[in-house]
Amino acid sequence: MSENAQAKALLDKITDRSAQVGVIGMGYVGLPLAVTIARKGLKVTGFDIDANHVAALNGGKSHIEAVSDEELAAQLETGFFSATDDFSGLADCDVITICVPTPLSKHREPNLEIVESVVHVIAEHLRVGQLVVLESTTYPGTTDEVVKPILEDAGLKCGEDFFLGFSPEREDPGNPDYSTETIPKVVAGDGEDARNLVVEFYGAFMQHVVPVSTNSVAEAVKITENIFRSINIALVNELKIIYGAMGIDVWEVIEAAKTKPFGFMPFYPGPGLGGHCIPIDPFYLAWKSREYGLRARFIELAGEINIAMPSYVVQNLEQALDEDQRVSLGSAKILVLGLAYKANVSDIRESPSIRLLAMIEKRGAEVDYHDPLVPVVPYTSDHPDVAGRESVDLTPEALASYNAVLICTDHDKVDYEAVVDHAQLVVDTRNIIRRQDIESDNVVRT
Repeated sequence: MSENAQAKALLDKITDRSAQVGVIGMGYVGLPLAVTIARKGLKVTGFDIDANHVAALNGGKSHIEAVSDEELAAQLETGFFSATDDFSGLADCDVITICVPTPLSKHREPNLEIVESVVHVIAEHLRVGQLVVLESTTYPGTTDEVVKPILEDAGLKCGEDFFLGFSPEREDPGNPDYSTETIPKVVAGDGEDARNLVVEFYGAFMQHVVPVSTNSVAEAVKITENIFRSINIALVNELKIIYGAMGIDVWEVIEAAKTKPFGFMPFYPGPGLGGHCIPIDPFYLAWKSREYGLRARFIELAGEINIAMPSYVVQNLEQALDEDQRVSLGSAKILVLGLAYKANVSDIRESPSIRLLAMIEKRGAEVDYHDPLVPVVPYTSDHPDVAGRESVDLTPEALASYNAVLICTDHDKVDYEAVVDHAQLVVDTRNIIRRQDIESDNVVRT
């Protein structure tokens, strides 16, 4: 048992569920985390800078597929969850978790401005006996080298007066098989007391906690997971291009290869990478490695391949239009089917569909989109010119009016048989038409 009185007092609060928790950032990570904590009987305050967002949450309206309005309303009714844009309430929290974005700069370097800004706010309200945990994905060393000095500038000593940890988020939006509670939770702390507190805190509402030795190890775990996916997706994207040139169906190759019960894990090609993690996080380690005089060549190459995939799709779309209709892309009318970065979610962050829409339009084509989960395009700093556009209806007449329908996201809520029946040409980047065994002679897979 720790000899630190502050650590023991906080541990007692976590154990008897009297600890007050603050979750900063009510997005795809923070809101599911807050609701999960509340469901297990710990009182949680969700902090967010958007007052309208906060008002919607307090009114029982969720914007995250993983949290239903009914679940949110239930936790509001119990009093275990509430939201606010008043960050002075951080002083009342015993445990504070940080769940804010970590984007890249325009030069594809880490941009920690949001994290640093939040930590400065925490420092203004930091008091003795608090535990602060960073969940935002970042490069190894961020918690100890960036977060800790800012907090200690408030005059308190980490490991004695307050405690610091890191626990990477592992959300998989749209995956019905795993929830925040059931995904194993990697945790770490700055020192033994912090690690014990982080283990007990997450153990109070997570089914399985995985402690590691240091914050840097925990940060490296998350980066490694995302790099693994990035590199393997880049591999199958490159194989798609190579096998396509040979007249070999990469999808058939993967389906046959995955029957091997060992030594192979299937990954699937697509129009590019999207979401907040995989397109961004590997570059954090590539940047950090330069501090040690090393170059992350695999990571950088995978990034180059994945970033280039939308251009490959546009080339194939152009070729398909020429062969099928003898029409140039610049004079065509195109429907982008699916704007979200992956199936069955509404998240468009880093979505290749957005890039494809902009690229095709830049070539002179008239472009619309349909997405059952994105009725209106929200503002994004990457593509502000498409904000406010509305999803068109998938009527037989509308489908027939386009020279080509480009399937970018394979949502379950789309009637692909109707798409094939009424569209002049379908260019399928997700292999959804074959996966649904739809007979067609107007489909090109790319």
